[in-house]
Amino acid sequence: TIAGEDPAPLLARRGLCILPCVNPDGVEIQLRNPERRWQANARGVDLNHNFNAGWCELRRQETEAGITKPGRTRFGGPRPESEPETAAVANLCRILCFCQALAFHSQGEVIYYDFGKHTPPCSLEMAQALADAAGYTVAAPEGLAVGGGFKDWFIDCLRRPGFTVEVGMGENPLPIGQTDAIYRQIEPMLMRALRL
Repeated sequence: TIAGEDPAPLLARRGLCILPCVNPDGVEIQLRNPERRWQANARGVDLNHNFNAGWCELRRQETEAGITKPGRTRFGGPRPESEPETAAVANLCRILCFCQALAFHSQGEVIYYDFGKHTPPCSLEMAQALADAAGYTVAAPEGLAVGGGFKDWFIDCLRRPGFTVEVGMGENPLPIGQTDAIYRQIEPMLMRALRL
């Protein structure tokens, strides 16, 4: 069950694809060296800055901020979809043509839904429904959080609702001990997403 409900009737009418981790190398690096606060992949490219949506503008902002080479976070790579992880996710979405997408990150208990002129009109209402289910807030991203991300690419390329869900509160990386509490909090959101 999810949030005390059987999702089978909803899943009988639609598919669900879960990618539990799109950056296994980055996770492994972080687990072995927690003091590094590593977010990028093994090549030092931040996958959430490597999608082809506002990528050139994002790279310009990164350069202005002194981010010019591979590192632990924020470097968008030499070109959009240069990383195998990013290319694999984008190709999966192109092939399966998902109706909507939720990307889970940490932290902030906020849902980002917007990416400029291609944001579907229903996106804010959908984001609010998801947020209400978990007690989260809704916001539009700013600064280096705009462009290059999966949600941005999904909206820009597929013209469908995409959301970045920032789970939990605190400083990244969040303690593993928060996992159960975070899941319990977002469980109703997961059921709401199946209904949208």
